[in-house]
Amino acid sequence: MANIIDENVSKLIPTLGDDKIDMIAATSVLQIRASEIRQSQINWQSYLQSQMITQRDHDFIVNLDQRGQKDLPDKNPESCADVFLNLITHISKDNTIQYVLVLIDDILSEDKSRVKIFRQSRHGNVWQPFLNLLNRQDEFVQHMTARIIAKLACWHPQLMEKSDLHFYLSWLKDQLKSNNNDYIQSVARCLQMMLRVDEYRFAFLSVDGISTLLSILASRVNFQVQYQLVFCLWVLTFNPLLAEKMNKFNAIPILADILSDSVKEKVTRIVLAVFRNLIEKPEDHQVAKEHCIAMVQCKVLKQLFILEQKRSDDEDIMNDVEFLNERLQASVQDLSSFDQYATEVKSGRLEWSPVHKSAKFWRENAARLNERGQELLRTLVHLLEKSRDPVVLAVACYDVGEYVRHYPRGKHVLEQLGGKQRVMFLLSHEDPNVRYEALLAVQKLMVHNWEYLGKQLEKEQIDKQAGGTAVGAKS
Repeated sequence: MANIIDENVSKLIPTLGDDKIDMIAATSVLQIRASEIRQSQINWQSYLQSQMITQRDHDFIVNLDQRGQKDLPDKNPESCADVFLNLITHISKDNTIQYVLVLIDDILSEDKSRVKIFRQSRHGNVWQPFLNLLNRQDEFVQHMTARIIAKLACWHPQLMEKSDLHFYLSWLKDQLKSNNNDYIQSVARCLQMMLRVDEYRFAFLSVDGISTLLSILASRVNFQVQYQLVFCLWVLTFNPLLAEKMNKFNAIPILADILSDSVKEKVTRIVLAVFRNLIEKPEDHQVAKEHCIAMVQCKVLKQLFILEQKRSDDEDIMNDVEFLNERLQASVQDLSSFDQYATEVKSGRLEWSPVHKSAKFWRENAARLNERGQELLRTLVHLLEKSRDPVVLAVACYDVGEYVRHYPRGKHVLEQLGGKQRVMFLLSHEDPNVRYEALLAVQKLMVHNWEYLGKQLEKEQIDKQAGGTAVGAKS
């Protein structure tokens, strides 16, 4: 049985309940268009005469629509489901389908318990007629259908079947990625509903949903969509396992940037709420610690200080600021130099911090880059391949060079991971600092013992000088 709406979510932010969100959504393209469609007049008689609908369908829809018998769905639920499913299955005209979908949505919005009218229908697979409409060309039909599916999936204790759920979540994810989608607020609203059901959260992960949310957030969308998508992340992090996985998708750096740029209080509030969950929800304390360190690395403490000075009237914001401040400050005190380094690498935001240039650090820690299946080394190689930031590339080149210099089998391991090839490629980079660090790294890769090479060069220099002196003496 489904947990209809996660109780944790409902209790923590009651002001963000469905009614409030629907009020916000009333200004969305979908709701504005729905208001216009409600004014339409459909000639149901013509559909009866052309035998596209039965007499029963005709009588029911006329009594409900034109004669105002609004309690008809409750009095005759079986006919209600059959009639509406017949209408969306057999009518092809877009404007009529639009009108029918608005009627269905209004019926459900008036009373959530009415979802059982459709979910317990004798029609067979209740999802198929609606899922088929997601493939229609008309965008309003698609998105009003998506809204109805979310209500049917979330407001009934029986879970949506896996294959139908996968199709629906994949469709929502693809809509998020669609360029210039006028209905993106409606798509985000559907996800806000769906992800409050714990059983649907891993299904969303399985369709690559979390990385999609974060890639869109990283692209600087408008604040309303930004708020809605961060809300989706917040809801996801109530699941401890998903809270532990979240920063593997680079969530903390992206959210830290949003927090830094945010001018809307509700965006600030929801980002802080995600950060709090990322510390509180993981059952693995090491992961929670890593999240703290990642937030420190992404300059979240600076933003907390700014928020503290502003003294918002919003209690949620100030409570979260106090909690995060306390936890992040504690993590800084416990931080070893290797913790700092590991967090910096995982954040993907390498800079010339003192730890990189410390010979002592590399002597003591080079081998630790092999821990957890060479996690840190693989991340460095990934940055060498994907980053466009010259500073990140230069520092990553330096680090892999130091790894090879101080770890006896480093050259072999790095070659296996494709690191040598990436460093060689950067020898022709447009930035002179990247070229310089890449050259140094290549030299370290070519010689097993860097110190030995240095001594040999020094010896050659001394021999040359000595030879020159001897020649001078002879002459």
